[in-house]
Amino acid sequence: MVIYKAEMKKILLSLFIPFVAFAQWQPDVRLTNDTATSFYGFSNSRSLVAYGSFVHTVWCDSRDGNWEIYYKRSSDDGINWGQDIRLTVNQSISVKPSIVAINSTVHIVWTDSRNGNFEIYYKRSGDGGLTWGSDTRLTNNSTNSVEPSISVSGSVLHMVWRDFRDGSESEIYYKRSTNDGVTWQPDVRLTNNSALSANPSISVLGSFVHVTWWDYRNSPSGNAEIYYKRSSDGGLTWGQDFRLTNDPSASYTPCVMASNLYLHVVWVDNRTGPSGNFEIFYKRSTDFGLTWSQDTRLTNNSYYSDSPSLSASESFVHVAWWDTRDGNPEIYYKNSTDAGINWNQDSRLTNDSANSFYPSIFAVNSVLHVLWFDNRDENDEVYYKRNPTGNSIGIHIVGSEIPMWFSLYQNYPNPFNPSTKIKFALPTSSFTNLAIYDMLGREIETLVHEQLNAGTYEVDWDGDKFSSGVYYFQITAGDFTETKKMILVK
Repeated sequence: MVIYKAEMKKILLSLFIPFVAFAQWQPDVRLTNDTATSFYGFSNSRSLVAYGSFVHTVWCDSRDGNWEIYYKRSSDDGINWGQDIRLTVNQSISVKPSIVAINSTVHIVWTDSRNGNFEIYYKRSGDGGLTWGSDTRLTNNSTNSVEPSISVSGSVLHMVWRDFRDGSESEIYYKRSTNDGVTWQPDVRLTNNSALSANPSISVLGSFVHVTWWDYRNSPSGNAEIYYKRSSDGGLTWGQDFRLTNDPSASYTPCVMASNLYLHVVWVDNRTGPSGNFEIFYKRSTDFGLTWSQDTRLTNNSYYSDSPSLSASESFVHVAWWDTRDGNPEIYYKNSTDAGINWNQDSRLTNDSANSFYPSIFAVNSVLHVLWFDNRDENDEVYYKRNPTGNSIGIHIVGSEIPMWFSLYQNYPNPFNPSTKIKFALPTSSFTNLAIYDMLGREIETLVHEQLNAGTYEVDWDGDKFSSGVYYFQITAGDFTETKKMILVK
């Protein structure tokens, strides 16, 4: 009975220990190393993307005497990186790339001046970035086409860009490929007004295609506002333009991302006071863009906050931007774990006396990846950092009772193809690690690596990218360790 009371006291105390998701940001990693300038483009046109354990980056680089597009990848969640791969070879300017990846196929678009004016070009890799096809010219007109942004759903590619073919002011254009980039359909003009439209961002989820940009049409005084447009049939037809911001100040560089039932948008806005400093704002839609929440101010300081990048995964929303509150531009980050309703505090990701600009953020599985460019090395270079537990979307608490002892249950189903569930129980708050190992004892994936309250939890593991065979899952929580076997059958 004495033992039971002691255990009960420990369990009751654990209920009052707050949940702590350790922000395990690892050190900065320098990805480029040459005496020339390395740069990529706008934060709202993605320069970093991850799929499974592969992380892909693109940027433009002047090491060859003119600006060319370069690519680099990691095959182990950003821990180690391969060599730089030069993707363009010409004497013209190639800049501002945007990248997407699905399975082993990687797609890139960029702006290129090889034809005298700026046009949009495309190329792809079908083997995860090891080898690349030839350049494909996507636009063909006598004026400039710039600022491409690309998204993918299955084998259908969607791209938007800024185009000057309709006069002195630019408009937003769209085109798609339904066969994995082999052929492309005609250009579609999305905006039609006499004002300037710029900085488009695109996100696709299933048959819904979402586009944001900034636009001058509503302001005789010349301030920009954020606009949104969608297609519900994969880009075949489009709805009306919808104005997302409505204030007398300027709103720029929107970034949009769809995740499950939610649609998220961030942008920079200087409505916040007499100083006119720019701050980061956010809003969301819970019905695929039909209606929208009120604007939410994410930053609040008297300095300049700019160039937000957005990633969303289930109920997690991640935003990175650069900020001058420290005297020089540094990269900052904040997140929401409830799909944008509440937001955690700002976190400073860089800390040096040089300038850090234009982050690109992407979350996949449990890992959060951030890319930016930085001039701490006297010239601009591309830097990267990761948080291996920054996106713990797969953990679900099950049941309301506090367990009496530590347990690791057998996965179910078992055998499985390709996903299975792993359940474990914690009688007290514990720092918990749950990892997957192959037959040789090599750790191939970490599912949990964080502080958890007492409770019973369930984690999903997707073995889609692994071959059939026997695997092991092991939990370590405090002094408790247990390992079990499971079988993947394809």
